[in-house]
Amino acid sequence: MTPQRLSEPAVAIPMATFLNQHMPWVSVICTCYNHVNYVNDCLQSVAAQTYANLELIIIDNGSSDGSGAVIRNFCKQYPRAHFIQNTSNRGLCQAFNQGLRRSTGQFIIDLAADDVLLPDRVAKQVEQFRSLPDYYGVVFSNAAYIDEQGRQTGLHFPVGPDGHTTQFVPTGDVFREVLSRYFINTPTMMMRRDLLTTLGGYDESLAYEDFDFWVRSARTHRYAYLDEVLTYKRRLPNSLGAQVTKRGNQLLESTYRVCQKALGLCRSSDELAALASRIRQFIRKSFYAEQYELARRFGRLLAQIEPLDYLTKGLLLLCRLRLPLNTVYRRYRLAFES
Repeated sequence: MTPQRLSEPAVAIPMATFLNQHMPWVSVICTCYNHVNYVNDCLQSVAAQTYANLELIIIDNGSSDGSGAVIRNFCKQYPRAHFIQNTSNRGLCQAFNQGLRRSTGQFIIDLAADDVLLPDRVAKQVEQFRSLPDYYGVVFSNAAYIDEQGRQTGLHFPVGPDGHTTQFVPTGDVFREVLSRYFINTPTMMMRRDLLTTLGGYDESLAYEDFDFWVRSARTHRYAYLDEVLTYKRRLPNSLGAQVTKRGNQLLESTYRVCQKALGLCRSSDELAALASRIRQFIRKSFYAEQYELARRFGRLLAQIEPLDYLTKGLLLLCRLRLPLNTVYRRYRLAFES
């Protein structure tokens, strides 16, 4: 792809309407916060896509490490990329919505500035979407994990000798599955724009986006899995996911509000049971993060679904002691994961 094609708003030829029906525009919304060491590799992976009708919108969310300068240098090479530079960190959800309002694509990719797209990622996901009915709102794929140096450390779904996953991956109606467990690798998703518009974008009151998006979108739309590694997901020690065990983090409060939404969306006993199982996990996480009042609120939410079991009751009683467990728990987690 040449710099002149990246982020071009439309195909300026007489058959543009016809061609765009067969090669719909895709908007990649890249959000960056203090990713100076990784953002250029991320953006270059977008520029290297084999798919032509591609729009790139970059939001620097108040970085203080020089990320903005790296992005400006990239935009000199690819002047059709759109660059929004926030003077302060507005949060991931608000920054993404900034890009969404600026975007024009029929399909949307939410890309963190430390991740990397493989060259055929966009082309293959668009091809998958074009083979599906309109009620499919998300196509996601497998991913490889990389470290700070870009070395591959593992796979999201295990694969066999043929390159295909050996694990069952839920597809179609995944509402119950997204309630019960984490299985979608967030940066692998391509989303239908109409779905995001219907949802009003990401909920800007939340500290993170994916669980809420999965719950709300999976209630109304289907999900399709593309069984290939199409993204490199970078795992960093200070990533958002690693913060969930930190004392006083805002992620669990956001999770509680998503679980409240999910309770109102459940339609069957199986879905309620899946949500109950997940809430029990969040009670334990709140306990270990020393967010004792939040653990009790999760407990009251769980009691709306089913009677509390003895283990949960015991854990909630321990919350009254306000034990200083967080440091010990985090050291255990670190030792276990290493």
